[in-house]
Amino acid sequence: MRTKILFFVLPSLVVLFFDQLTKSIAVAKLESKEPVELFWTLQLNLIRNPGASFSIGENLTPIISTIAILASLAIAYLGLRETNLRIKFLFGVVLGGVLGNVVDRIFRKGDGFLSGEVVDFIDLQWWPIFNFADVALVVGLPLLLYGRYQVERDLANG
Repeated sequence: MRTKILFFVLPSLVVLFFDQLTKSIAVAKLESKEPVELFWTLQLNLIRNPGASFSIGENLTPIISTIAILASLAIAYLGLRETNLRIKFLFGVVLGGVLGNVVDRIFRKGDGFLSGEVVDFIDLQWWPIFNFADVALVVGLPLLLYGRYQVERDLANG
């Protein structure tokens, strides 16, 4: 039983920790500074995003925050009920990504409850600026959906 819970909780905590750590470092080192060029088109460039992906819905931050909290509860419920360890692990990665941005919306500066701005700092210059939580979501969610599809397909084929 503990192993099954660890397959869900541990990836969530690792993603959440690494996301918040990198955001804290980015805020401390990049606030009010020019972007830091690393290589090719990759640079570190601090922005604060009050909206959803691609800064959509900047005026809807409390609604986006509420939806993200509800989504994290649903993901937690499904992840804890999952029996396949690989899928359980991916639920954990996705939950960590959602929680990384929810924590920003709750605890980072904003104009009221659930109005905090998400810290983004990874800038490819040809894609919207993002953070580690976003990476966990963009990688974890498609893998989770594909993994669930495979499990369901295998069950249907007996």
